[in-house]
Amino acid sequence: MKIIFTDRAIEQLTPILTETKRMLKLKYDTDGCGCLINGVIALSLVDEADDDDIAVDTNFVPVFVEKSRLVFYDDTMTIDIVEGGGCFQLKSPGQILSPRMPLVKVSEPCER
Repeated sequence: MKIIFTDRAIEQLTPILTETKRMLKLKYDTDGCGCLINGVIALSLVDEADDDDIAVDTNFVPVFVEKSRLVFYDDTMTIDIVEGGGCFQLKSPGQILSPRMPLVKVSEPCER
C-alpha cells in the first residue's frame, strides 16, 4: 500500500502534528453503518498503534492502518484537503474512497 499526501495536506497537518505530538491513523469505522462494507473512513490523531495496526510509509509521516481492514483500501491512495470544507479527502486513481474525511482527535486517556 502506498499513501501520498498532497502539499496542501502536509501544510495543514504539520502544525497539528507538531503541536499535539500525535500520529495519524486511517480508521475504517463501521459503528452504526449497518454492515462491515458500509464503513466510513476517518483520519485520526492517535497516541500509539493498536495491536491490529500496521504502519504505512508515506511521503510525509507514517500512517497506521488496521491490518484487518486493508481490503477496503486501494493499493495507491492520496490524502488531500477539501478547500473550504475543513476536512480531507482520500482518493485513488480509480475512485474517491472518502470525499469528506474528518480529522478525528481521539481523546487522550484521563489521568488519575
